[in-house]
Amino acid sequence: MKYLKTITLAVTLTSQVYAQNQTLDVDKELAYCFTQAKKTLAEKQPYSKLPRRIAKGDSNWNYVGIDDWTSGFWPGTLWYAYENSTDKSFKDAAEKFTEALTPVLDAKEHDHDLGFLFYTSAGNGYRLTKNPVFKQPILRASDSLALLFNPKVGTILSWPRMVKQMGWPHNTIMDNMINLEMLFWAAKNGGGKRLYEIAEKHAETTMKNHFRPDWTSYHVAVYDDKTGRFIKGVTHQGYADNTMWARGQAWAIYGFTMSTRETGRKDFLETAQKTADVYIKNLPADQVPYWDFNDPKIPLAPKDASAAAIVASGLLELSTLTKDKKKAAFYRTEAEKMLISLASNHYKSGDKNHAFLMHSTGHHPNGTEIDVSINYADYYYIEALTRLKKLRQGQH
Repeated sequence: MKYLKTITLAVTLTSQVYAQNQTLDVDKELAYCFTQAKKTLAEKQPYSKLPRRIAKGDSNWNYVGIDDWTSGFWPGTLWYAYENSTDKSFKDAAEKFTEALTPVLDAKEHDHDLGFLFYTSAGNGYRLTKNPVFKQPILRASDSLALLFNPKVGTILSWPRMVKQMGWPHNTIMDNMINLEMLFWAAKNGGGKRLYEIAEKHAETTMKNHFRPDWTSYHVAVYDDKTGRFIKGVTHQGYADNTMWARGQAWAIYGFTMSTRETGRKDFLETAQKTADVYIKNLPADQVPYWDFNDPKIPLAPKDASAAAIVASGLLELSTLTKDKKKAAFYRTEAEKMLISLASNHYKSGDKNHAFLMHSTGHHPNGTEIDVSINYADYYYIEALTRLKKLRQGQH
């Protein structure tokens, strides 16, 4: 695939923003996140309503219900805020927003997003408090997610609604890699070995079918649900079927890095590295990708800060798993450069709105959430800051 050469715009960002010799003040950026999170809490919405996005020009969030695929990110963000500040107000709010998601588990499994909903929220809650009230929702969500696994195919069905709507008998999206972390955790905490086997097989099948020869990824892999045959790779939220959609590639980097940690498999590590390498190689100068690396409107195409935050967090972990010390240092340096750019005035919301970051893109082909602040950008940003702080303290 040929990549369009991006033109560096002399706007707002300068080379000094992402200079390699610049050091990010992690505590300062975390303190900024605490301030912004308190602005959101001051909006005083009911716990069954969760912030999702802020449109350009608005200061307050647009809220969604508990069954929205992004609804776990806000309580997860609050858990990270509590972890880094020990501010009890964050813990109290995180508990209430996390508990408010529980009724989702009483509904029939509707798609793959249970990991996004419950591992970001209850997963972080249990990690930090060991309160058993958070353990059961993770196990219940894992059992529900496992019901969508098709052993003939070897992956979890992502979108049941698309079977008829798009004629995709069994479809798996790259985003689904993130939900495997919940299954790996559940398998070690009372859920049983089968959950581990499902997660590992899903990653293995995705590794075989979801990538082009250059290690850019499809958004959707379509399979025959009866034979397991791979039919085709397509996009749903990218520019075209043969382009590198930024957030999809971010999910791949993050997901295969996490799967390496959980399984120790060398082929998963190699996949994480190859997907990271092609992403990094084609980044624009400020380290934050355009929503799709091949949009012909570049450099006038919208950026996606959420992809940058996801990749920064993933690369920090990848740097701890990569055996080659030079390569490991490269991934960490690249992650820090991404965070330095995101921490600049161009990407931080500051006084403009109550989010952490601006300039994310949700579903460009659908014309929705273009150049907005969005909850998962904030979640992965504070997670990446947390990971960097721990790495600097000698923790993994």
